[in-house]
Amino acid sequence: MSIFDSWLGVRNRLLASPAFQRWASAFPLTRPIAQKRARELFDIVAGFVYSQILFACVRLKLFEILAEGPQSADALAKRMALPPEGAIRLLRAAVSLRLVALCEDKRYALGELGAAMIGNPGIAAMVEHHAMVYADLADPVALLRGEVERTALSNYWSYAANTDAANVDEQSIDGYTALMSDSQSLIAGDVLDAYSLKDCKCLLDVGGGDGTFLVTAAKRWPHLKVILFDLPAVAERAKARFQREGLADRATAVGGDVLRDPLPEGADVVSLVRVLHDHDDEEALAIIKAARRVLPTGGTLLVAEPMSGTPGAQPIGDAYFGFYLLAMGSGRPRTPVEIENMLRLNVFDPVRLVPTVRPILTRLLAATRMA
Repeated sequence: MSIFDSWLGVRNRLLASPAFQRWASAFPLTRPIAQKRARELFDIVAGFVYSQILFACVRLKLFEILAEGPQSADALAKRMALPPEGAIRLLRAAVSLRLVALCEDKRYALGELGAAMIGNPGIAAMVEHHAMVYADLADPVALLRGEVERTALSNYWSYAANTDAANVDEQSIDGYTALMSDSQSLIAGDVLDAYSLKDCKCLLDVGGGDGTFLVTAAKRWPHLKVILFDLPAVAERAKARFQREGLADRATAVGGDVLRDPLPEGADVVSLVRVLHDHDDEEALAIIKAARRVLPTGGTLLVAEPMSGTPGAQPIGDAYFGFYLLAMGSGRPRTPVEIENMLRLNVFDPVRLVPTVRPILTRLLAATRMA
């Protein structure tokens, strides 16, 4: 047994001891640490309740109402169609989570986190979407054992574990295309701030949904030609959007299945924005290989997605996305090193981790195609 193992055993026995817990909570020097650890543990236990409070606020449009200005509890109860006691209960809960703030005159206003919700409509869309996630995680042990045949998320993301993804109908892609667009708007700016395309000629975005990422890139760099590749029903949506955005002269949308059909040629940069983590290792390698085939020597592959082991955001990569993708039935979060190894297997070198302003949302790897 190593010294670390021995120390770990001693530490865990102490932390598990009720007598030590009482002492640590009473002793002035250890009391703040003990209280913090107790709060952290309780937050994990109560996390579902907290998320349902947020869900209620979103469903009742509380943040949009409070964006108009501070209001009384009675006024808010009427606007949310809640009984006064129900409104008070929700408002107090939201205040405790910093979603709402209580003013000195007893009126309620947006809290700092509620204000952030107003500025990020994609988060509200994800909160609404989580009803399916909660249903799928009702029995996480059965999910881990592979005993759940079909989940709500695998039905929602119609391409997941679908052997005939290219033929999914338009109705099947309605919900997730809109959700992807809402959430992708959060990260498109971060990726394009981190990696400039001013010297690039053409960007191919694989799995680009309705084109949110490409529209952002094309408007930032007016010289840039862009190509979107996604399932046929999704590509039709992107084509219509390019028309609406006035980009039809330099934006193309091509339909197909990345695991079966060749990618369009002509781009010197290929982007995979939240694509690899949706796929298991064999499929992820196949997608990287498909990108390599159409890139010229010296071309760049961009991989942008939340990644495992992100400092300060470990629970997002390994807990949230780990179980979300499990319920979805395809993919897993990967560390930057794991993705880098996949890229090097496909003759990409060098591979560098490009800093982004919000790595909690997305991290970025830029890889160069070798000869």
